[in-house]
Amino acid sequence: MLGQPVYFLTPDVVGVHLKGKLREGVTATDLVLTITEMLRKAKVVGKFVEFFGEERRRWRCPTARRSPTWRRVRRDDGLLPGRRKDDRLLRGTGRTPDEIAAFEAYFRAQGLFGVPKAGAIDYSQTLTLDLATVAPSLAGPKRPQDRIEIGHVKKQFASLFSKPVSENGFNQPAARLKQRFPVSGGHGRTEGQSPDAPIGAARDVEEMAANRPMVKPAREVDVHEVAIADGDVLIAAITSCTNTSNPSVLLAAGLLAKKAVERGLTVKKHIKTSLAPGSRIVTEYLTKTGLLPYLERLGFSVAAYGCTTCIGNAGDLAPEINEVITKNDLVCAAVLSGNRNFEARIHPNLKANFLASPPLVVAYAIAGTVLKDLMTEPLGKGKDGKDVWIGDVWPSSEEVHALMKSALDPVAFEANYSKVKSDPGELWKKVGSVAGQVYTWPKSTYIAKPPFFDGFTMKPKVAEMGVRAARALGIFGDSITTDHISPAGSIKDTSPPASG
Repeated sequence: MLGQPVYFLTPDVVGVHLKGKLREGVTATDLVLTITEMLRKAKVVGKFVEFFGEERRRWRCPTARRSPTWRRVRRDDGLLPGRRKDDRLLRGTGRTPDEIAAFEAYFRAQGLFGVPKAGAIDYSQTLTLDLATVAPSLAGPKRPQDRIEIGHVKKQFASLFSKPVSENGFNQPAARLKQRFPVSGGHGRTEGQSPDAPIGAARDVEEMAANRPMVKPAREVDVHEVAIADGDVLIAAITSCTNTSNPSVLLAAGLLAKKAVERGLTVKKHIKTSLAPGSRIVTEYLTKTGLLPYLERLGFSVAAYGCTTCIGNAGDLAPEINEVITKNDLVCAAVLSGNRNFEARIHPNLKANFLASPPLVVAYAIAGTVLKDLMTEPLGKGKDGKDVWIGDVWPSSEEVHALMKSALDPVAFEANYSKVKSDPGELWKKVGSVAGQVYTWPKSTYIAKPPFFDGFTMKPKVAEMGVRAARALGIFGDSITTDHISPAGSIKDTSPPASG
């Protein structure tokens, strides 16, 4: 931009040796959160990461897609070389034989086809992960690398609650954890529901299953006489294109919801719940397997396709709830299947944000608080009045695998994605755009013209005289991101970005 050269070193390549097998009940998300923790400790910023080993040859997981979770700059990526098993995935997602052949030919030409064995490549640094050590986990409450096994979430939150902010804590009096604060007010609505929609209970599961709908059932959110406390889950969202591209965890969430509904478990109506897949194909296979109605019954209706809660676009909480949070400086929580959880990114009033697999998102929505130890305390009471534990509703690998054929349906993929070219839909057609090679900066509530484009020329004047009297615009400490400086979602008027 300033007409000056930019120098950078050839990045190091960190090899990650994967060995062993994941245990029953452990999801791909748990694995990625574990890898995130390991790579952040190894300081891989600015480096490439390549996975290798015998187990990598048999294993498929969206680890490369989750590289934003562990990286802090765009130059460190997770490389998963092409291999024979990818052909099955490509066929299942509607790729043609020519496209599959081109995929293999490209990787072979690059010398990247096949997974290296241990010792075959001399990496700059080698890390080892035994998959058998991976456990169901959450990450948070402020950073994606702070992984917590679910059996320790309650204890960790309670510990951080009264620690100083400098130690990643919340600096609150420990005695307040036992207090509940009443909310007075009226009604609200779930994410994605029309403001004109009638308020009422969701339809019966049997009715929704019979109609095979993609619906947004009206769900009453009555905050009157609700009492909230520190640690309460107020947003629970299955979101992020990353996690929702993996059918195994989406099917697991649907199966958990089905078992929970059948047991009589519910989600408190003041908790904001949503399902925002990265693709319409998710709705297709959740409907085909009969799981979508159960997710909807717990409030996880399809709100949108694409970035929502993960980027701060969950929409606001009920005004009465916001008032209680801000008045009492409460530390309430969001649990989401995204890949970012920096403070205030999800919602300006929610200080604790936890990343989790889609089935764990559903489980914590039912639990209603992160101050419940899901390994030693029940999720809730069933319709028979008996305790229901997470082990009672957690799906097995066999149950998930049995439904995978519905997710990898080439006919469904071809039909769905062909519409993008042939018939994108009326809403998409109505979206205006700027023509030509230069953006004309039309009036916008989202993209504002930065002042440094005033008087901008193709040949910068500074190139003729060099850079002089340059100053840093900002110098920040560790763990400061663009999310803190300028969040993508709503910016609280008392936050540093607003005052800056």
